[in-house]
Amino acid sequence: MNKFIKAAVLSVAAAAVVLPTFGTAQAGDHDDAWAAGAVGLVTGTLIGGAIASQPRYYSEPVYSQRVYVDPEPEYYEPRPVYQPRPVYQARPVYRRVAVESYGLEPWTPAWYRYCSQRYRSFDPDSGTFVGYDGRSHFCTAG
Repeated sequence: MNKFIKAAVLSVAAAAVVLPTFGTAQAGDHDDAWAAGAVGLVTGTLIGGAIASQPRYYSEPVYSQRVYVDPEPEYYEPRPVYQPRPVYQARPVYRRVAVESYGLEPWTPAWYRYCSQRYRSFDPDSGTFVGYDGRSHFCTAG
């Protein structure tokens, strides 16, 4: 409001200085009309500027002391860790098969010795070896 009063007083003072210079006899002059228009424009600009420069007051709650409150952290469930499940495979059941032997009796120490020396994939528990076809074959010594 203080600026408005200052602007209004200055406008009135400017008008008081300029207006008495125009006499009634000179009112019909065309150049004086331009001067009066300029004075009016300046006066209007000053008053409009004073009105527009008024501070705007907003109602904001006043606190004696501002306190920062940390927001609650958001909790994210951790991603599950991939753990492969164990794969259970049924073990093949080996039957003891009567094999026609060519010299050595199956399950004897000589037979074990012969098969383990002849076949690198020989399994002494089942008496088989893995052939080139990928299948298990019973060892026939002879």
